[in-house]
Amino acid sequence: MKQFQILYKDDKGFLEKLKEINEWRTSHSGHVTIFRIYSEDMELEHIRHICDCLDDEMPDALYLGCTSNANITDGALSNTKIILTCTVFEYETTQAKILQLPFSEENAAQDVAALQECCDANPWVQSVEMHATIMDMSMMGFCNEMSRLREDIQVFGGGAFNPDMDDERAFVFSKGNGFLEHGIIFLLLGGNDFHTYGTFISGWKPLKRKFRVTKADREILYELDGKPALDVYRRFLNINKNEKFFSNTLEFPLFLEHGDVDILRCPLAVNDDDSLVMSSDMQENAIVRLAYGDPETILASIREDGQKIADFGPEVIQTFSCAARKAFWGDEHISDETILFNSVAPTSGFYTHGEFIRIKGDMLNFNVTLVLVAMREGDMPKTGKKVNFAKAQIDSDEKIPIIRRFVSFIEASTAELEEMNQKLALNSITDGLTRLYNRAEIERRIRSALDKRTYQGVSNSISLIMLDIDNFKKVNDIYGHQEGDCVIKALSDVLRNTTTGLDSCFLGRWGGEEFMILLSDSNADDAVMLAEKIRMEFASVSYETAGCQTVSIGVTQAKDETADTLYNRVDKALYMAKAAGKNQVVRLD
Repeated sequence: MKQFQILYKDDKGFLEKLKEINEWRTSHSGHVTIFRIYSEDMELEHIRHICDCLDDEMPDALYLGCTSNANITDGALSNTKIILTCTVFEYETTQAKILQLPFSEENAAQDVAALQECCDANPWVQSVEMHATIMDMSMMGFCNEMSRLREDIQVFGGGAFNPDMDDERAFVFSKGNGFLEHGIIFLLLGGNDFHTYGTFISGWKPLKRKFRVTKADREILYELDGKPALDVYRRFLNINKNEKFFSNTLEFPLFLEHGDVDILRCPLAVNDDDSLVMSSDMQENAIVRLAYGDPETILASIREDGQKIADFGPEVIQTFSCAARKAFWGDEHISDETILFNSVAPTSGFYTHGEFIRIKGDMLNFNVTLVLVAMREGDMPKTGKKVNFAKAQIDSDEKIPIIRRFVSFIEASTAELEEMNQKLALNSITDGLTRLYNRAEIERRIRSALDKRTYQGVSNSISLIMLDIDNFKKVNDIYGHQEGDCVIKALSDVLRNTTTGLDSCFLGRWGGEEFMILLSDSNADDAVMLAEKIRMEFASVSYETAGCQTVSIGVTQAKDETADTLYNRVDKALYMAKAAGKNQVVRLD
């Protein structure tokens, strides 16, 4: 596999480069030739002229392309408006096919069905590269459909764009299919000797504070935690509704939790109702977190993943990078995150409106992300090319960016606050002496278990065990309240130890020396066995001053009844155990 990169400036230089490529193909038995054309020039006649030249000079070559926000050649931001990359495949087993279709939300399922049919008819397909016009489209349905493709097919690509980020016009085109303002191109590649490795790099890091999307419609994010979405940026980052909103939020996009993958979504604008226009779809009930980015954290991700690509031994590297990343870095520094890949293999691509890659069979639509796809023909080299990705870093003499200092402070403060809140929440439902549930909480859980059976049709058995320490007043009167507290804590330890590993078992202090156990998925027979075990375990505990103590226990199983009638019956069973001589278990049905 050999790649030639062409910066189109005029016909003379272009035609000379085509002649050079033809000579190389002849001498190296080039088999399949594919041109990718990326254009910041929105004049279609200029692109058509280039396509006509290809048809004339290299009629057997395939070509495809799209309009772009900017282009990447030799791993760096290109200084020409139109670039071409020519990839010549040398193995006879490598095959390629182009499928171009009209594209909209309404026909997305049909397009994927056509792609699937094409893949089924060509079992050699191993990867699908896509270019699509996706402005103002919800891609959720399309991604769901794409996830149904054969699992071993790698899919990647980017959304066509415009050099003016506020201009919605974008085009895709390919050999023999013309130009589409609303279209999608699939480049199918594969063969026994063709291999790809795809990955994505964000570099932005999520903060710990989580928010729930409580109202959203497509790309409009209305509410987070029941409040206008802008409130999160206004409250936590002092970012307000003004003409600099987009540039200010580029450092702080949202991470959307999607299974095991965090997907970046960038706020583009604010509506009058303080809802946010996001870069792609938002799903209600999804969890999001603010993310932060600074050059060093981004380059740290490059260092982490870069060597993996080098170890694959690629012959070319395709890049699909978000135009928002370019806006974040600025033209002067945007190449810092891609230039080193060119020392691994020729690296090219374009700045997109949305990036796509399939991870574990799941098609994902990213924003503010760098998607990299390494390709090669033949076996993986025994030793991958070693590249010093440590060079991808900020000069050591530069001060640590203030943003990272603040993030460290915020993360530490957030962790302490979360720990404090957890302790407060736990204290509100537990008994201070025993650390079991307090009466209010164990009652809430009992009523909740009964409600589930009554209103949700759950058919499990619910049983209660009520315990009371025998002659406890005597312990306090003779040995003191401190010893009485030791006896109560000892019983709580027995309860914990004897119920360890039991699912759906909840322990609570009912009051004083009384305890309640809820078994939300056990019948009375099982409850009696547990009660006997507790009774014997506690009776075997001996105190230095108070000696051995005992408990009386009542057991009952819930019927179709209220919590109050259930409490009365288990309390009666406990009374019967007391009346019968104490230190025993009584079951009352």
